[in-house]
Amino acid sequence: MKIDISQLTTDELWALYGESHDRLRQLGEIRSRNITGDRGEQIAISYYGATKGLPKLQMAPPSTKNIDAISTQGDRYSIKTISWPNKTTGVFHGYGTPERPIKNKNFEYLIVVVIDAYQPELIVELTWEDFYDLKRWHSTMNAHNVSLSKAVMSKARIIYKNSKVIAE
Repeated sequence: MKIDISQLTTDELWALYGESHDRLRQLGEIRSRNITGDRGEQIAISYYGATKGLPKLQMAPPSTKNIDAISTQGDRYSIKTISWPNKTTGVFHGYGTPERPIKNKNFEYLIVVVIDAYQPELIVELTWEDFYDLKRWHSTMNAHNVSLSKAVMSKARIIYKNSKVIAE
């Protein structure tokens, strides 16, 4: 659905944004200050639920550490959202450093959702083992992240891909 907002003033656009934000919060679509992350989680859970052959996911309870969703089979999912054209997730804490790694298995699968204008462009899934092998150290943040590099994409299961997205 495309709404023509080209004739609105900046004040009208801010008012529309505020009203949209409030309504999305009322609907439970925005649950935190991380609107991008909330949107990616909603996209992943909705897409998995509506797609034959994929597990049905439900949101993990609020403040659950390291996971965002749980499948009806009990598998734990971490969901990270990337805003296009970026290719790197936010950070994962709790896995040590490159010199002193910690191999706690905190989830079975990682879902990475790439969005543009809050719409899905790409959804990929990595197993825990592939995530752990492919994660990269972010020295500034003192934590790990994942970039959608050729190596990652060669291991990833592509769940959804818009023709606009071209993975390296």
